[in-house]
Amino acid sequence: MEKVLEISDLHVSFKTYGGEVKAVRGVTFDLYKGEILAIVGESGCGKSVTAQSIMRLIPSPPGRITSGSVLFKGMDLTRLKEPKLRKIRGADISMIFQDPMTALNPTLTIGEQIIEGIMQHKPVTRQQAKKTALDMLDLVGIPNPLERLKHFPHQFSGGMRQRIVIAMALVCQPEVLIADEPTTALDVTIQAQILDLFKEIQKKTGVSIILITHDLGVVAQVANRVVVMYAGKIVEAGSRREIFYRPQHPYTKGLLNSVPRLDLEESELVPIAGSPPDLFSPPAGCPFVARCAYAMEVCDRAYPDKTHLSKEHHVDCWLQDERAIKMRVHVR
Repeated sequence: MEKVLEISDLHVSFKTYGGEVKAVRGVTFDLYKGEILAIVGESGCGKSVTAQSIMRLIPSPPGRITSGSVLFKGMDLTRLKEPKLRKIRGADISMIFQDPMTALNPTLTIGEQIIEGIMQHKPVTRQQAKKTALDMLDLVGIPNPLERLKHFPHQFSGGMRQRIVIAMALVCQPEVLIADEPTTALDVTIQAQILDLFKEIQKKTGVSIILITHDLGVVAQVANRVVVMYAGKIVEAGSRREIFYRPQHPYTKGLLNSVPRLDLEESELVPIAGSPPDLFSPPAGCPFVARCAYAMEVCDRAYPDKTHLSKEHHVDCWLQDERAIKMRVHVR
């Protein structure tokens, strides 16, 4: 498969009054053409910072990319000058932010906001841009798009605003779409509609999608591959089937066991005990060591090597070492 995006050994830090927060620590993954890649993990694990770093959207100061590369069409986005980056943002790589209300300008109509984005990146007339905007609103399921172009964000429901944000992100036909928690503020019914919309758009346009979420139910419905992050690192990655049916890292198992199960009688939520590590001073070994029921002495001293279990499935865990006692815990 063709690689669209290559992130290699990405490190991102934030300088604060209390010290340097090492938010992303050596993240490496690839995005392939036409796939949906999900990045999952609990709040504060570095998902959104990773996504924003791809487009160089982290505020600087205090944030900065200390090392690593983000390759797109042979260009390292971490080294590009701002004028060149502005041509790529929105045109080649687009992003959907968490809250659709704050992503839209409340003082401008929907039509003005979408048309402005088209004319910024495409050599078209205003009339041509308006037609493109109408076609995109129709694609994302906005009824009566000609009339709705004249409306302001507050005149739309939360689900409709999310559809408009998706339309704005796709209107210039980008190759990569980054969706940061796109269903968080929506009720369950609207979430399902938005997820169906993602799958439909992906099939029609062939766009490659990075989906940032903590909702494993969302991942199970749409993702082709899954990356599991914890304390700024990728601890496990694999196909959707491998992560859901053959998880190997104790953190991945903990995430799956903490999801409500409606298909099992008297199923109980099993929370992950403890708290994430302090990223002002990250541990030298596995960051999950303090919360892991299977932690060994070596886990606290050194970070584990990456173990490849299949072409797509890999995990960073000392339990994969042949000298370790194998876990006898299975996700129900």
